[in-house]
Amino acid sequence: MDVGKWQSILERYEAASFTVNKRFGAQIREQIQDVLTNDQYLTLTHIRRVASCTTTELAEIFCVNKSAITAIVTRLAEKGYIDRIRDQRDRRIVYLTLTEEGQSVFEWADKKVFEVVSPYLKVFSEQEIETFLTLFEKLAAILNDE
Repeated sequence: MDVGKWQSILERYEAASFTVNKRFGAQIREQIQDVLTNDQYLTLTHIRRVASCTTTELAEIFCVNKSAITAIVTRLAEKGYIDRIRDQRDRRIVYLTLTEEGQSVFEWADKKVFEVVSPYLKVFSEQEIETFLTLFEKLAAILNDE
């Protein structure tokens, strides 16, 4: 493919990605902002998915420095949504898990996110959604392997 074609593809990707991320982000924030920030929701989502993780793992996953994650984690702990559990063998390691209240808040927020996203997905066929997700997951895997 020539440079002009690649440039056109990049511009289309940037425009679509910007619009989708900003619009969904704003709509989700509007629904959950009284309880969670979008970053707090994403943090709870990851902890729920893996059951237990460290702040270092979160910083790597979210591609931010550890101090940014520590601020989010501290706020979630203050709200009673996560527990910090020290490793029995190495007291320097602290694992993060959801509390019952954290699980409940996550489920509430996840329902709100579903309510925001699902009307937009209904315009696509099941095959279109599967194709999109397959390609998006492939891109995510490539980025994770770097």
